Amino acid sequence: MQSLVKSWQGVTGGVALAALVAAAVAQVSSATPTPREWRDYAGGPDSSRFVAATQITKRNVGKLQVAWSYADGDTDFNPLVVRGVIYTRARGNALVAVDAATGKELWASAEFKAFAIRGVNYWESADGSDQRLLFSTLNMLRALDAKTGKPIPTFGKDGVVDLREGLDRDPAKVEQQSRLPGRVFENLLILGSATNREYASAPGDIRAFDVRTGAMVWSFRTVPRTGDEGADTWPANARATVGGANNWAESSVDVTRGIVYVPTGSAKHNFYGGYRHGDNLYSDSLIALDARTGKRVWHFQTVHHDIWDVDNNSAPQLTTVRHDGRSVDVVAQASKTGYLYVFDRATGKPIWPIEERPVPQGTTVPGEKLSPTQPFPTKPAPFARQSFTVDDLNPYILTAEERDQFRQRVAKARNEGPFTPIGFEEVVHMPGNQGGSNWGSTAANPTDGHVYVIGFNVPTILRLLKPGEKRPARAGAPEEIVREGYPVTDGFGLYPTIIKPPYTTLTAYDLNTGAIAWQKGLGDDLRLLPIGIKGTGSAATVKGGLIVTGTGLLFATAADRKVHVYDSGDGKELATFPLGGPTSGGPSMYELGGRQYLLITASAAQPTGPAAIPTPHTGPTGLVAYALPK
Repeated sequence: MQSLVKSWQGVTGGVALAALVAAAVAQVSSATPTPREWRDYAGGPDSSRFVAATQITKRNVGKLQVAWSYADGDTDFNPLVVRGVIYTRARGNALVAVDAATGKELWASAEFKAFAIRGVNYWESADGSDQRLLFSTLNMLRALDAKTGKPIPTFGKDGVVDLREGLDRDPAKVEQQSRLPGRVFENLLILGSATNREYASAPGDIRAFDVRTGAMVWSFRTVPRTGDEGADTWPANARATVGGANNWAESSVDVTRGIVYVPTGSAKHNFYGGYRHGDNLYSDSLIALDARTGKRVWHFQTVHHDIWDVDNNSAPQLTTVRHDGRSVDVVAQASKTGYLYVFDRATGKPIWPIEERPVPQGTTVPGEKLSPTQPFPTKPAPFARQSFTVDDLNPYILTAEERDQFRQRVAKARNEGPFTPIGFEEVVHMPGNQGGSNWGSTAANPTDGHVYVIGFNVPTILRLLKPGEKRPARAGAPEEIVREGYPVTDGFGLYPTIIKPPYTTLTAYDLNTGAIAWQKGLGDDLRLLPIGIKGTGSAATVKGGLIVTGTGLLFATAADRKVHVYDSGDGKELATFPLGGPTSGGPSMYELGGRQYLLITASAAQPTGPAAIPTPHTGPTGLVAYALPK
């Protein structure tokens, strides 16, 4: 086993510091207290999506029924529930407040261009008099009064903060906005970004803003400046031209320790790194930062010099396990690689060895220089498939002609595992850049070591453009070699899936032992149900979501337009609830007036395209609240 130093580095004296921290909190539960509301994206600062409410149980969950619905609610969003009010997206790009007991609209904001559509943040002052909603729209951070929906003019400059400023780039030439809302911790909003995808993209700095004034409090540079720690893993002055390494999706906070765990994606370009030689810290990493100061506590890089676009983007899960006879607080990071990486939460030390192993070399791409090794967890086992060959072609969906076509392509392509170098001829990656885990894909019981992951088994076949095929280069960029390739998936339900089932899986990990407790297909392929084939998993990479309850239930939404309810202990399906349209984004759960509610968003829009299967409206759409009968 090779040294882990390449991937894992803590601060100077990190082990000693961690020992002091561990001792200080030894008598304090590491689990984030779970409110009966849903005040944060993913349920709480720790993103566990765990609910301690006990009214809905294994015995009565099948009796859930629609309590009310709000027709204008849009899917692809995780609604917040605070003080009896639901905050959600509606009518395209408006933020609305809805009565959580009745579904009646209380107020609606103006429609915002480029709304961060997957969620917003809530903050209130200690006395509750100042209640705010914070979110980004078109590169701007905004604050609204949660009671009225009106902008707060004292926030930033006339109510907005320009997120493109302070990035060592011309603000007019970069983009800086994520569709995910970030994390509120104390009086700070900790925010990532979705940058441009090309040469000269913005660097993906992690920043914290004062929720009252909008002033930037701290910034962690994921593409280091010259002299910063990690700058030696990039070419000289890389920050002037290389971007990305950004947290475009989820993050999690350990409120007891005051640490925010931030997963990052690839540097840009996504598929060519000839002008960014080196490991490229802090791309494709899990970074533990002091939530109050932005100082790095530790980091682990899951992929060196990423040219495959295998980001870490699902929420890190915080739970406590029994390991080597002692209780250990851990953080578990699922990735597009299909692996779950598990670390001591305080020190960053891997719970089980992660080995640096040689990976395929040999590239015909001018200027490219690959990392000779990549990190591979020895435990737990991956949740997504790691190879795709002609034997894995779908026996159900493809026609004989299509199967023969793909058989020839796959047989001809370079196919040496998930880190096969990309070249000018087709290559196969499994899981591909649309596979593994994604935003909304993870949940956990914070106290018992169980983590749940939605995984996508999606192969990718791609190549780079050859010289002469290249797209126009941006001004000031080197002669570019850019991606022509495309993921071989069914395009959110529009195109046939080429891989045999299961397409989408739900995996339960017991991290006390490092074993997979159970795994099953999440949902069904709507094209195969008429011929009696079930358990395939949904045939689209639509991002659903999970909720874990203290009564042993696991709620999951899937691309088959159903809510699935499982026994979290053994994976047995206990109930399903049909929806009237596709659902995306995470469900929410709350208690109000003595009732426990499950909150789902479902679109009334029907899919289109040659392989789309319109579904009759057999269930509710919009914002839908389920509860037990009164």
